[in-house]
Amino acid sequence: MKAHTKETQATMTPQKALDFLKEGNKRFLQNLRANRNLLEQVNDTREGQFPFATILSCIDSRVSAELVFDQGLGDIFSVRIAGNFVNEDILGSMEFACKLAGTKLVVVLGHTSCGAIKGACDHARMGNLTALINKLEPAVEGVKEPADENLRNSQNLEFVDKVSEKNVMLTMERIRKESPLLAEMEKNGEILIIGGMYDISNGEVTFFE
Repeated sequence: MKAHTKETQATMTPQKALDFLKEGNKRFLQNLRANRNLLEQVNDTREGQFPFATILSCIDSRVSAELVFDQGLGDIFSVRIAGNFVNEDILGSMEFACKLAGTKLVVVLGHTSCGAIKGACDHARMGNLTALINKLEPAVEGVKEPADENLRNSQNLEFVDKVSEKNVMLTMERIRKESPLLAEMEKNGEILIIGGMYDISNGEVTFFE
């Protein structure tokens, strides 16, 4: 499989970009990686890159976007931060990726049993991690059930995963609210902003559609 070119990127639509990721995750689940020569892709991309998607995911070592979507060099922009939330710098990176570099899809990818989300559920406080946890706690507050405080912690993995899903939704809302540029591009059909969850138990990505 060749690296994407200016021509192949130009023919990409937001839906086609999403389909590419779905197909890649299907290959990952079947342990059938696309045949690509990475060193050849190094050569192919030495004078430019033409990715088709931008993926915001967690730093979790089990959730590498390039691997779980079976993508090669030059295929995707990968933004990683614990808890997959956005700030000014990440939004700026996304704007660069979409407006200047031509990606057609923005994916906010959460995952099950997320350590950062567990910390938010437990309201952890430690060094610089405190500020990060504060940014994730609105998702904890946004999940109303269970109401019993004894069940609203990291020991309740069902609750943790619900908070992870809520965090993905809130992050998508923030992208649209805090980046008028990306919101306008989505409104015009130039890009699609979508959320998804990666299941660490089986490798499957479920998109919120």
